[in-house]
Amino acid sequence: MKQFSELELSPALQQQLAHANFIHPTPVQAAAIPPALEGRDVLATAQTGTGKTLSFLIPLIERLPSAGKGATALVLLPTRELAMQVLEAWRELTRSEGMAALVCGGLAEGPQLAALGRGPRLIVATPGRLEDYLSRKLVKLSSVKLLVLDEVDRMLDMGFRPAIRRIAAVLPADRQTLCYSATLSPAIREVARDYLRDPVRIEIGSVLKPSPNVELRSFEVPVDKKQELLEHLLGAHHGSFLVFVRTKHGADRVARRLSRAGHSATQIHGDRSQSQRSAALRNFAEGRHRVLVATDVAARGIDVADVAHVVNFDLPREAEDFVHRVGRTGRASSRGIASTFAAPDEVQTLRRMERTLAVTARRYRVRPNAAAHA
Repeated sequence: MKQFSELELSPALQQQLAHANFIHPTPVQAAAIPPALEGRDVLATAQTGTGKTLSFLIPLIERLPSAGKGATALVLLPTRELAMQVLEAWRELTRSEGMAALVCGGLAEGPQLAALGRGPRLIVATPGRLEDYLSRKLVKLSSVKLLVLDEVDRMLDMGFRPAIRRIAAVLPADRQTLCYSATLSPAIREVARDYLRDPVRIEIGSVLKPSPNVELRSFEVPVDKKQELLEHLLGAHHGSFLVFVRTKHGADRVARRLSRAGHSATQIHGDRSQSQRSAALRNFAEGRHRVLVATDVAARGIDVADVAHVVNFDLPREAEDFVHRVGRTGRASSRGIASTFAAPDEVQTLRRMERTLAVTARRYRVRPNAAAHA
């Protein structure tokens, strides 16, 4: 499949795809959409930013009946930000407000229950809140014919496996299931064995490798020079910066120091309210803030086009986290830069991570009272 126009889709959906300027599918879309349209189960592994959302939304929209009682499709995702973005993409492609309901933590119950009461055809949910509603008999899933498990690896990391199991237990056994993950760990294989039937297996590129569109740089820098180095990079480069830190306190501290130094910065982490997180993400996406400082879990659902520069202010804990962070830049055909800061005692950890990923960053060393040297 070279173009979306080759698919046998409804004229309305073809028109919306063209209107949204979706012409050429990404590899995961070209591989996953045709079998999903045929009703097959799909197990797809692909890196972040490869177009997985559209690869399940198109079959979902095409196979979703417009009439009837009860939800016929359920999309489970790890974070409310990601859930909100999927719902936004759904609305862009369907021009429909009332057929979908958002169910996730951190938002008021009233509007969510009102949306469920209108009989949506699609529910987009995080597992924790949906399981809560199920236990209180506030939602029915007995008519679901299509289940999407997106970012399964992160849902398992966040402890949602028991919730997913209890949700799946109340779904019809004859449903279609589409499962998406950035990795194929033993735990993901177990999920596939439990919930998928004879799935079409799709693997796009290496599931644990940064995009070749991203220029990797590493800086050996004393801890007390990290902030100064970040501000130097902001002055030396154009475009937006997504800065990853390890802790919520660290995110607040880095963003506050950047703001005091005259940079337009905001932060996103688990202790911020949903309205604060949504505002920070919106202001960053629309260019009102040049810098977004984020923790890993809060940032997992971030899907912002044209991030120019990712900075690992704190070293990621795992090689997989490195891939997910770096995957926020260099998306589609655009290019990006990812800079990783490592204190002297972290350099060997970073080198091991590079060996695991079979990549080598261009190396710089920052000495006290000196600029960065290659």
